[in-house]
Amino acid sequence: MNIKEIKEVIALMNENNLTEIEIEKDGLKLRLRKSNGSISSELSAAAAPHVAAALPAQAGPVSLKAAETAAAKGLVEIKSPMVGTFYRAPAPDAAPYVQEGQVIEVGHVVCIVEAMKLMNEIKSEVRGKVVKIAVDNADPVEFGQVIFLIDPGK
Repeated sequence: MNIKEIKEVIALMNENNLTEIEIEKDGLKLRLRKSNGSISSELSAAAAPHVAAALPAQAGPVSLKAAETAAAKGLVEIKSPMVGTFYRAPAPDAAPYVQEGQVIEVGHVVCIVEAMKLMNEIKSEVRGKVVKIAVDNADPVEFGQVIFLIDPGK
C-alpha cells in the first residue's frame, strides 16, 4: 500500500460519509477513524516498514479541509521530499527565493530543505502563481508536507 492508495481510501471515506475503515494488505494494517472533520490513523507495518517510514509522523488528527480546498480550487501542492528544516532564502540576509503572488517556472528553486547538514534545493515541477507559502522560515518539515500551493492557471 502506497501513499496514493491511502489518499484514495481517505477520499472514499469522505465520499461515502464513513467514520471508520480498517484495511489490511500485504502485511500492512491501516485503520482510519474520522471525527469532527479530522482523520486520525493507526498504522502497523510489520511486513512493510518502508511504507510506515514514508508516512509523515502525526502528532494528532490531521485536518483534510486544506487539502480538499486546494484540490477544489485546482491548486497544485509542492510537498517536502524529505524531513528537514525549511528555508525560504539561500542565506539569512538574502532575499527569499519566491514570494506569494510571484509567477514561477518549471525548475525554479522555491526553497531549501536542510537535512543532515546538507542544503537541498527544492525546484518547482509546475509553472504557475505562488498562492500560499504554507511553512514559516526555519520551521521543521515532514516528508510529504505541503510547503507551497501553486495556481497553474496563472
